[in-house]
Amino acid sequence: MKKISIISALALAGNLVGCSQPVTQSVESVAPGAPGDKPFWAYSGKTGIGTSYEAYHEGRYSENEVTGPVSKVWFSIAQGIITESMFGLIHEAQIRDMQFVVVGDDFTVTEKDALDVSVDYLYKDSQGRPLSLAYKVVSKDPKGRFSLEKHIFTDPDSQTLFVRSILHTQRTDLQLYVNVNPYVNNSGIGDTAFVAKEGLVAHEADKYLTLQASKPFALASVGFTGQSDNLAELKASQKIKKAYQNTGQETGNINWLASVGKIKDGEAVDFALSFGLSEKLSFAEGEKSLKAGYQKVLSNFNGVGEAYGWEDYLASLKPLNTLYATTTDNGKLLNTSAMVLKAQEDKTYAGALIASLSNPWGDTVSAEEGKTGYKAVWVRDFYQVAMAFMAMGDTKTALTAFEYLQKVQVSESTPGNQGDSGWFLQKTHVDGELEWVGVQLDQTAMPIMLAWKLWQAGELSTEKLEYWYFNMLKPAADFLVHGGKAKILWNDTDIKPPMTQQERWEEQPGYSPSTTAAVIAGLITASDIAKQVKDDENSTLYLATAMRYDDAVEETMFTTKGTLPSKQSDGQYFIRIGQDANPNSDSTLNPNNGRIGMDKKQIIDGGFLELVRYGVRQATAPSIVASLPEYDDESLEDNLRVHYSFSFDGVEGTFPGYRRYGNDGYGEDLVSGANYASMGHNSDNQRGRVWPFFTGERGHYELAAVTQKGEVTTQQLDDIRHTYVKGMELFANEGMMLPEQVWDNVGKNTQHYQFGEGTNSATPLAWTHAEYVKLIRSVSDKQVWDYYPIVEEKLNK
Repeated sequence: MKKISIISALALAGNLVGCSQPVTQSVESVAPGAPGDKPFWAYSGKTGIGTSYEAYHEGRYSENEVTGPVSKVWFSIAQGIITESMFGLIHEAQIRDMQFVVVGDDFTVTEKDALDVSVDYLYKDSQGRPLSLAYKVVSKDPKGRFSLEKHIFTDPDSQTLFVRSILHTQRTDLQLYVNVNPYVNNSGIGDTAFVAKEGLVAHEADKYLTLQASKPFALASVGFTGQSDNLAELKASQKIKKAYQNTGQETGNINWLASVGKIKDGEAVDFALSFGLSEKLSFAEGEKSLKAGYQKVLSNFNGVGEAYGWEDYLASLKPLNTLYATTTDNGKLLNTSAMVLKAQEDKTYAGALIASLSNPWGDTVSAEEGKTGYKAVWVRDFYQVAMAFMAMGDTKTALTAFEYLQKVQVSESTPGNQGDSGWFLQKTHVDGELEWVGVQLDQTAMPIMLAWKLWQAGELSTEKLEYWYFNMLKPAADFLVHGGKAKILWNDTDIKPPMTQQERWEEQPGYSPSTTAAVIAGLITASDIAKQVKDDENSTLYLATAMRYDDAVEETMFTTKGTLPSKQSDGQYFIRIGQDANPNSDSTLNPNNGRIGMDKKQIIDGGFLELVRYGVRQATAPSIVASLPEYDDESLEDNLRVHYSFSFDGVEGTFPGYRRYGNDGYGEDLVSGANYASMGHNSDNQRGRVWPFFTGERGHYELAAVTQKGEVTTQQLDDIRHTYVKGMELFANEGMMLPEQVWDNVGKNTQHYQFGEGTNSATPLAWTHAEYVKLIRSVSDKQVWDYYPIVEEKLNK
């Protein structure tokens, strides 16, 4: 292995501009230690996500005169550092993380160490509302030796993540390093890396990742993570004895480490992390961004002046100005939610809305193979988000999203399909690639419901409605009536509606109140659409079937002999789900997420509230009212309890939160505190936590209850605002990201979560942000946004 001096090596590389310190390191050509440590994804509790805003051109993303090139770069922030950044399709991660390292004569501190971190937005209005997804992250050394300020955003005219670092210090000996763990092509193995003249390079196949800086690197090294990445040595001695120029013929989990030398107080250094389909193209993207400069790129990202960016998107959402008055934080979370929802749309497949820009509990999930995590399409989550777009005035995205859905509907041309068509796939990549193939009947109903809303809003003309009815909606409605054979990949099942193979939590077959609510609403809206397009025979069939399903709701899902050990229970309530049609039988549910199956009559959830949301039942219906005491009972044992009241420091009052259902195992381990399935399999002690969007669901129910009783008073609306709207706002983290789950003070807390703080499950969850937006619109309108008047009219209930 050839050894040369660091000065000679860097001179040959063409990137040495003079070191401000004595250089004693040697350079080795090839880094040892392949393939490096086992790779994992990053922490999933994001405090920020971002991408550029790109306007549609004729309903699609394409380069045009108004917005220029389409930037297909996304990033996330967690624990004070930049985490999974995507390029290409929205699920295609290219790095695990990017952090800075501050080195003094007597210490080395990485951003992953215990720094005091604050997260804010770079561009806000006079009321403090964010106007773009550009972030300011400040990490302070607890010993007072320095603070590091980062400005993070993407270049809307380039495939580049732009990061400005500013070191504040009174010391004169501090050096700044940057450390990146590339996961090119969406996995942590299979990568190679080397130091080039322009900067650092990593690649796998035709995907290239490069790093350049406004201040040339004084030292650059590549290696295998945990083996030759030089981080441990830098921490131990504040020096690097051996720098490596490439990773040779071996591939693996690679790492970059580079220094820009000594940094003066307040000195700004810009970094361009860029992507391309060749080394040359990737470097060119970064060079273009650095040449344009910080202020130009940021202004374009924000939409300042003639540039078209995030501020323009927010300005296009006309209802926001009215909706601000319904919030309790003056619209800060509303602006954030609008941008977060739009940011979680793919830019190759317009309208493809994902569940979350995260991998749940990612830091204990292997990255040896590519994973989408939550960066994928679930039609149920998708529906919630599309309805939120409509609520905030972005009907164009809602319409484009609806049209996208045909890509994930099962048809004769679906790869591997040997069964019946019409239903919608459980989970897919944004390009339609199959991932999970369970049948969830609510996901087959919701596209029909969305179409009806778009038609009523005037976004679907009669001509377009007729096209989509025969090409997408009718096959879906037919499946809701007749069911059929689902035969694709592992799935080989006969579906007989309204019994579903999986309910909205994807874990149990049976008769589900939430699923059935959507099925009934879907068939009634399908009947109305069929009537409009002159398909009278099927219009009659769909309505008759919906009414038949409706007549059996209590008969099949409302127990009168409940065994839930609740002090508030009279034994009469909606069960979560039953695998037979007798809600009073002693049948046992299947095991789920490590939890053993229990008597179905002991498991409750809030799914029955969806019957009210869609108009299938009145809020005052006896079966609904009878189920509330059990749902709200906080005296139940923790395993069966779903309702928890939360308090927050400095905030008066308590705020309701709810788990998915009793005996939920989708969460951290009660005994060890470990992540969900952290050992690669479920444990017996896992426990699902509180999900904040249920606070919104309950708020919607309370709104329905007061509106159905007559004239709504200002006091009633204020009570909903200050309980449910404010409750959701308080569940948001410092970056105003709303989580999937929050800590409920049950079990061992190894992560030191605060009560009500988002866990490492998935943040931001699009569904939670969507529910918040819809709740704001509902309270403002004094009418549940997801309500279907045609449903209540036809059922006459």
